[in-house]
Amino acid sequence: MNIKQVVLLLFVVLPGLSASAVSAYYLFPDWTELDKSHRNYQKIAQSPTSRERDLLMAQAAENRHRMNCFAEGIGVLLGGVIMAIGIHGLCTLPNQEKTS
Repeated sequence: MNIKQVVLLLFVVLPGLSASAVSAYYLFPDWTELDKSHRNYQKIAQSPTSRERDLLMAQAAENRHRMNCFAEGIGVLLGGVIMAIGIHGLCTLPNQEKTS
């Protein structure tokens, strides 16, 4: 393994993989909270005794989780793109096998 391969692996592929993993780790709890918030918003919207203030509070909570999920999803995708760039770089390096 030559130095170019090591550099690409350490500074491009592994950081991309770790960025995707960390973003995915935080995405799934936010996703479950978004689902709960959406069900709560639907319940409040269908309730005949709900006030506008209650509906706006539930909508704000849902939007907060929706934005968090969006941001974490973008982090997963961006980490994947960075990792793919590194893998592409590894695949396109010229083969420098020593022949004796």
